[in-house]
Amino acid sequence: MLVRWHSPIRSFQSAGPTTTTTSPLPLARCSPPATAKQPAAAVARRPVASPGLAVAGPPAAHSSMAAKWAQKTVVIPAQRRGCHLITPKILREIEGDLSGFKCGLAHLFLQHTSASLTINENYDSDVQADTETFLNRIVPEGRSAPWKHTLEGPDDMPAHIKSSMFGCALTIPITDGHLNMGTWQGIWLCEHRDNASSRKIVITLNGV
Repeated sequence: MLVRWHSPIRSFQSAGPTTTTTSPLPLARCSPPATAKQPAAAVARRPVASPGLAVAGPPAAHSSMAAKWAQKTVVIPAQRRGCHLITPKILREIEGDLSGFKCGLAHLFLQHTSASLTINENYDSDVQADTETFLNRIVPEGRSAPWKHTLEGPDDMPAHIKSSMFGCALTIPITDGHLNMGTWQGIWLCEHRDNASSRKIVITLNGV
């Protein structure tokens, strides 16, 4: 219900003629009467405490379910050009921390621009060889290639392109202390340089 109130007429006396003004107040919405009934659901949700007792809130989360983090840099020794299965090496390096996670994510980040990470076949090494053949055919190399960036040799720019094709990061779910990959999935390091150096992978674990 809307109520419009008007202030009484006031008279102001001055040296000049008498003036009369009226200043209405803005509209105000009336609040419900104090005796109005509240919805049953609202009443039911209100905690009722006995005299001298405090109403307990929701139970605190168990400390074992608190989110946690772990991080480690893994160094992969220099590899020949091609695709290499590195899952066993990665697991050996992180198994101590990995076992402490019930559920979470593992993030792998390769700190280089001429190599890459990907997930693929972990059983038949022919898949690694065929993938290298595909990369070499799709990205031309040598004197006939149109690349300008050749400061470190003919494989320099092709290595950068291949790195961007596969990428430098992976995210893998963690379940019950294990990397939850498919039966035939493995982590590959793809080396795109002829004369490579060691490669660094920053592995970050997050979860509960």
